[in-house]
Amino acid sequence: MTANVDIVIPARYASTRFPGKSLVAIKGKPMIERVYERASQAKLARRVIVATDDQRIADVVKAFGGEWIMTGGDHNTGTDRLAEVARRLEDTEIIANVQGDEPLISPDSIDAAISPLLEDDQVEMSTIAYPLRKRSMIEDPSIVKA
Repeated sequence: MTANVDIVIPARYASTRFPGKSLVAIKGKPMIERVYERASQAKLARRVIVATDDQRIADVVKAFGGEWIMTGGDHNTGTDRLAEVARRLEDTEIIANVQGDEPLISPDSIDAAISPLLEDDQVEMSTIAYPLRKRSMIEDPSIVKA
């Protein structure tokens, strides 16, 4: 199966744990740019879009030549922000959700999450995960569990 696959990176400035995290420099580049670069290396997606409600983030994305969509500011989660963007993307068939605080995400991992959706029409959702072996990580509410 071939499909129009887009990667959406939800990014907000007003993070409760680390405000402005998306714009923190990592080796001279804002984190959002690092994430965008990694996502752009995925082979199975045609484009990468940052979904943000903050003009500062949009300005940074524009400065490095990236694509962005402004969203409402009333979303509880990045997935809610992504859902708003999904409703606005007319020819997108598959959306890969890459978190804006994953500057080291492997492009191969992104492709591994997309691949099952392309290979089998019955597959509706795919995710990447790894086992948590430390009890502290298992009990940490800020660590997403699959």
